[in-house]
Amino acid sequence: MPFENKNVLITGGSRGIGKAIALRLAQAGANIAIAAKTVEPHPRLEGTIYTAAEEIRKAGAPKVVPLQVDIRYEDSIQNGVKAAADALGGIDILINNASAISLTATEQTEAKRFDLMNGINVRGTFLVSKACIPYLKDALNPHILNLSPPLNMDPRWFAPHLAYTMSKYGMSMVVFGLAEELRPSRIAANALWPRTTIATAAVENLLGGDFLVQRSRTPEIVADAAFLILQRPSFECTGNFFIDEEVLKAAGVEDFTKYAVNPTQKLMNDLFV
Repeated sequence: MPFENKNVLITGGSRGIGKAIALRLAQAGANIAIAAKTVEPHPRLEGTIYTAAEEIRKAGAPKVVPLQVDIRYEDSIQNGVKAAADALGGIDILINNASAISLTATEQTEAKRFDLMNGINVRGTFLVSKACIPYLKDALNPHILNLSPPLNMDPRWFAPHLAYTMSKYGMSMVVFGLAEELRPSRIAANALWPRTTIATAAVENLLGGDFLVQRSRTPEIVADAAFLILQRPSFECTGNFFIDEEVLKAAGVEDFTKYAVNPTQKLMNDLFV
């Protein structure tokens, strides 16, 4: 039980990759707080913070705290982080998973969509991290893990969807800066990104429907990679931009078939890799 007595806060933890990470850490004994917006069932999105909390509890988490948090708003962040720390007895690990996406060219990107992506991906990630730092300083092996890509300045990642790229790279810049800023406090800050597309609601509803889902991997591959990263000593493992497949290969995994939604289909590479 490598995460026994560890307290984990996950933003966007009610579905997809965030929930998969929560379930994986719960199986290893972690206490979990999930911070997300969905409290009522949505016609196109699975689950709520309460249904996710029940799944996480059944997976083995001793304590589970569902929190309605909108990370676009500072007071919601502060209240949510405090509630998580009070209920769990501190925060050892922060997973910045909440994210918004719109793969539109500049002329087709509305101001409200630009603001949404930057409000969640950059501002929200920054402020949630800021709110958690005082608690992480008291932890034994504190980690911040952002679900964001390696910083790749190839123009081909900017031209098709400039606003989205700026926002996701903003999340990665938070990692870049916090890793060095928090080094004296031995708080790790790392990023994790999938090699292939992942079968999430965003992929199905916004990007490519079932065609892309069938050529994706399941969120469990990202969860298994996070499981390995978060066990590493925080004072040694910081400032990295991990790719899920590479993390698992380094741990001796050779067969990735079990992660494929449809093993007969050729996998699609994710953005930025």
